Amino acid sequence: MENFFKIINDKKPVLVDFFATWCGPCQMLAPILTDVKHSLGDRITIIKVDVDKNPELMSNPRFLVKGVPTLMLFQEGKMLWRQSGVLSKDQLISTILDYIE
Repeated sequence: MENFFKIINDKKPVLVDFFATWCGPCQMLAPILTDVKHSLGDRITIIKVDVDKNPELMSNPRFLVKGVPTLMLFQEGKMLWRQSGVLSKDQLISTILDYIE
C-alpha cells in the first residue's frame, strides 16, 4: 500500500482502476485501459487495484470505493476526477485530457 501512495503522488497523472476479478464490467474495461495507455503513452500511468486484495484502501476515507469498476485520476496526490462504471476509450481519453492538458 505504501507503493500505491508513492505512485499517486507522482507528477505524472495516474489513472487508478479499482476492480475485482469477478466483476464483468471490470473485465470489459481492461482492454479499454490497454488502448488508452497505448494512445496516451508516457503522458499517463495506469494502475489496477484489486479491491478484494486491498480492503484497507477501500475503507480509506479518501477513496471510499463502494462499487467496481471505479476509476480515479490523480496528479501529485490530488484526486482530479472519479467515476464508477465503464467508459468507452474515446470518452476516457477525452476526460483524462481535460485534466492533464
